[in-house]
Amino acid sequence: MIITVEQPKHACVIEALLDASFGPDRFKKTAYRLRDGIDSIPELNLVAIDHDEHGHEVLRGTIRYWPIMVGATPSIMLGPIAVSGDLQGGGLGSKMIRMSLNKAVALGYKSVILVGDAPYYERFGFTRALTMGMQMPGPVDMNRLLGLELVDGALDGVAGMIGRVPPQGVTLVPEIEEAAPLSFLFSRTWRDRMWSDAASAA
Repeated sequence: MIITVEQPKHACVIEALLDASFGPDRFKKTAYRLRDGIDSIPELNLVAIDHDEHGHEVLRGTIRYWPIMVGATPSIMLGPIAVSGDLQGGGLGSKMIRMSLNKAVALGYKSVILVGDAPYYERFGFTRALTMGMQMPGPVDMNRLLGLELVDGALDGVAGMIGRVPPQGVTLVPEIEEAAPLSFLFSRTWRDRMWSDAASAA
């Protein structure tokens, strides 16, 4: 099993995995409507690839990220993430989340928003406390709206409607020299397994 950056050739298989995991009704969800017509962030989109007995690639997991705005503040949204049914509960999803968050920090992103189960995502540092002033543009269980600061204080005072990035785009990533130093990165709970995850995915 390897975890690598998603390629265009994976698109159809990813859609099949998402259909199997969430069903076609997923397109009606508010989070999906925020993504409609918006390009995801290719550097953060990962896939887990296995090989069958003939050496052919078998896609076993996917995770994607999207640019969003929270009021006037740019952020990114995690999701969807899906893992093949026979691998669920085996740690592959956690590994993909940790690796993609590590990449997001290295690329200079400051915060991440998602809609998901708090008991699962809290292990990576996501919390409802950071999104209390935010709203979604459609029906959603607000207890599932969670945030994570990749830079301390990045979501301080951030409030308002979560929406799509304007057509003209916004600068989401600061200059590389402004990215968080490594000493800071190792302090994060989702960094605890960075080296073991990276080695497993090599």
